[in-house]
Amino acid sequence: MAMKQIPFDSTQVFIAGRWRGCDSGHSLPLANPSDGSELTRIARGTRADVDAAVAAARASLAEAGGAWGALSAAERGRVLLKMSARVLEQADELARLEALDVGKPLKQARADAVALARYLEFYGGAADKVHGQTIPFANGYTALTLREPHGVTAHIVPWNYPMQIIGRSVGAALAMGNACVLKPAEEACLTALAFARIAGEAGLPAGALNVVPGLGEEAGAALAAHPGINHISFTGSVAVGALIQAAAAKNAVPVTLELGGKSPQLVFADADLDAALPFLVNAGIQNAGQTCSAASRILVERPVFDEVVRRMAERYRALRIGPALDDLDVGPVISDRQREIVMGYLEVVKSSGLKVAAQAPMPSTLPRGGYYVPPTLVADVNPAHRIAQEEIFGPVQAVIPFDGEAEGVAIANGTPYGLVAGLWTRDGGRQWRVARRLQAGQVFVNNYGAGGGIELPFGGVKHSGHGREKGFEALYGFSALKTIAIKHD
Repeated sequence: MAMKQIPFDSTQVFIAGRWRGCDSGHSLPLANPSDGSELTRIARGTRADVDAAVAAARASLAEAGGAWGALSAAERGRVLLKMSARVLEQADELARLEALDVGKPLKQARADAVALARYLEFYGGAADKVHGQTIPFANGYTALTLREPHGVTAHIVPWNYPMQIIGRSVGAALAMGNACVLKPAEEACLTALAFARIAGEAGLPAGALNVVPGLGEEAGAALAAHPGINHISFTGSVAVGALIQAAAAKNAVPVTLELGGKSPQLVFADADLDAALPFLVNAGIQNAGQTCSAASRILVERPVFDEVVRRMAERYRALRIGPALDDLDVGPVISDRQREIVMGYLEVVKSSGLKVAAQAPMPSTLPRGGYYVPPTLVADVNPAHRIAQEEIFGPVQAVIPFDGEAEGVAIANGTPYGLVAGLWTRDGGRQWRVARRLQAGQVFVNNYGAGGGIELPFGGVKHSGHGREKGFEALYGFSALKTIAIKHD
């Protein structure tokens, strides 16, 4: 793919409402996962760029007399609604950029663009609806609470769903009146840069959003440790999340962490299998399995185990794999390194003697340089096996049998993670019992993912992180609660 496919200069940073070269003067190559070619180059942002971005964000706030801080909540909401409308107008171009950059099929990328617009719409409408409370207190006092912005918020965004994660974190932070510094992943920056352009077109005041691409260990580390940051939102690996939290602790800065998962779907013998089957497979192979909430473990009650494996295997064999712009079922993974990681797990499957129930066919026409791996369904997996415990971040699903409700719940809860879980049963009592016992931030009953669930609080327990994004909970997370007590008698 030629660089001319990118309709803007991707080697710049966006600070204080202006595009400029990064301080280092250096750039980084950005690969096209579909064929391994160099798609374009991006800025190699440094600590100096982060310093400038934080300063610009601070200058936009009310305490500095900035234009963004001068807006009322309703006015902030109107700006976000304008941004939402522009995202929809440019959804096709954003989808094309995301598909080229990440490798996901075009239809999945377009769904992400629509989700970005919906986040901005939701938070634009909610901006003036976050209310404080009056508190019955001692006689002679009036006590109340207010929700105020933290100030400057940092957003360190991964490469798998840039648009969606920008929408759910930056959208919520802006709605509450914060000013944002966004550091996109070095593997996928294009829609973050395009989003900055859209924000400027929609009238977002200078400094309210700043974008600094670069390496995680350079720009990302500088942002996480910056003394001028008042809140950090991070989505990524457990290991990097621990580093982010340690850096933030030195400045006593709150952190929202979403760190991945090993999410189960439990299928009981009374489940509606016709309804369940598309969710069981799609939630594992979407975006080539590179999804924090991917349903990488399918737990099936033994009476229907063979049938579920057989029917999932049929779907696997029918999957179509190819370049992102071919818009098939599964594209490449993000990088050659990620391909090696996933293939390493498939070697573990082979060396362990596990049963491969099905593998999607790999066409001979796939571009030779692309980062493709075969979507693989592995049956009869021991719950303690590595592929049932570790986050693979690729299109590999483990199918695990269980006997009865208690064992199913124990297996579901038997990993270090707790992000999302799914539950399939027609028994109303079991729906409530199991949903309450599952250790996960979200539990879906007779569905999985709820179509993105912009309104539904999202986040994990255990090693999946803490804090919540999406819905009104995100607005509370991006604000500080102030109590005022007035003595008047």
